[in-house]
Amino acid sequence: MTDFTDTEEILEGPPPLETGETIAPGYEVITHLHRSNYFDVYDAWSEERASRCIAKVPCPDLIYDPAVGRRLVREGRLLKKLTHLHIVRAYETLKHPRPTLILETLTGETLQHMIETRQRRLPLKGVTVLGIQLCSVAHYLHRHGILHLDLKPSNIVAERGLAKVLDLSIARSPGRGAKGTGTLEYMAPEQARGGYFGPATDVWGIGAVLFEAATSEPPFGAYDDENRYEQLERRAEPVRLYRRVPATFDDLVAACLEPDPTRRPTIDELARSLTALA
Repeated sequence: MTDFTDTEEILEGPPPLETGETIAPGYEVITHLHRSNYFDVYDAWSEERASRCIAKVPCPDLIYDPAVGRRLVREGRLLKKLTHLHIVRAYETLKHPRPTLILETLTGETLQHMIETRQRRLPLKGVTVLGIQLCSVAHYLHRHGILHLDLKPSNIVAERGLAKVLDLSIARSPGRGAKGTGTLEYMAPEQARGGYFGPATDVWGIGAVLFEAATSEPPFGAYDDENRYEQLERRAEPVRLYRRVPATFDDLVAACLEPDPTRRPTIDELARSLTALA
C-alpha cells in the first residue's frame, strides 16, 4: 500500500507530533505524512471507528492563529456537505484542543508523487480519463456555487484509475478575489493579478494538471520574486514540445491555459472533448 503523501520531505518550523501522541480525544498519531505552509497531515488511528483515518491540523506555530483555524473548520463544513465519487470524504471537524479535520484514508498516491517517481511518463489515455474525472468534480462544485481554485497534482490522489480531489481550504464562491490566491505555478492569470474568479478559473487548473500529467513538468515556474508570475508574462508552451500527442489534446490543453478566461472552454465543453479523445 502506498501512502497518499510523501513522508520524505524537509520540514520547516516546529516539529510535528510524534507516533503515539494524541491529536484530539480519540485520535492518535500513527505517522506524520505531509506539511504545507499552514497544515500538518497525519495518518491517525480512530478509537471510535477502530480504523485508520487522516487528520489535518494547523502547523504547531499556527495552532492559535484564528484565521488558519477558521479556514480548516470551514473546509470541514464544506466537505461534509459534498458527496461525490471524486472528492475526499470528511468524517468530522473538531475544535479542541486544536482545530482538526478528520478525513477518510486514501491508499493511493498523489499525482505529484506518480509524476516524480515513475520512470516513464503517464499514459495519455490515463491522463485523459483523469481530466474527465476532474471535470466531473468541477461540474459538481460549480453546480453548488463553489470554485476549487487550487487544482494541482499534489491535491489529487489516484488509485487504480480512480482520482480523488483533496484540499478545499481556499474554495469559495465566484467573485472578485485577492491577488495571489492559490499556488504560484498553477494559478490562473486572474488569480495571479487579482480579479474575477469564475468557473473558467478551475478550467485553467484542470489544464495545468493535464499539462503536467502529460509532460512531467508544470506549465509555469515560480520566481523568487513573489510579485512576479510567469503566467502573466508568457503563454504556456505546447504539450507537443515535450511528447508526441494528438493535435486535439495539445489544442485542448492550450485552450484551457488561454490567458483570457472568456476564451477558455466551459467545463462541460472540456468534458465532452476529453470523452471524445478517450
